[in-house]
Amino acid sequence: MAESDRIDKVLWALRIYKTRTEATDACKGGKVKIEGSNVKPSRLVKPGETISVHKGIIHYSYKIIQIPPHRLGAKLVPDYAENLTPQAELDKLRAPVETFFLRRERGTGRPTKKERREMEEAWDKFDIAAGYDEGDDDDDIQ
Repeated sequence: MAESDRIDKVLWALRIYKTRTEATDACKGGKVKIEGSNVKPSRLVKPGETISVHKGIIHYSYKIIQIPPHRLGAKLVPDYAENLTPQAELDKLRAPVETFFLRRERGTGRPTKKERREMEEAWDKFDIAAGYDEGDDDDDIQ
């Protein structure tokens, strides 16, 4: 068993990232920190160090218990790293996603001009309620 290994390899072996390339890119992009400092993919990790990983909107924290010799099965990961991520961060995964969906019955064909205007009006009301500005249209591609 190794006493230290590269951070990108450890992140991949602990199944934090699907590929080693993703782990390397995350390190280069400043999304991985050890003890609060940004790290390069070649940084050696030792048991006892705390790794912070920013994935999406969540900041995960892991304490390395021992260095994995190879990529692990999901059930073995807790033997090598302790998940220190606060519950408040994990709750962000379960946050309700506000969506607006206009349903049309199957087989009714294309909406008429009147129906389309009603749908656009409903979307506009939703955008205003959600706080979107009318000047933020992505339709103005030049």
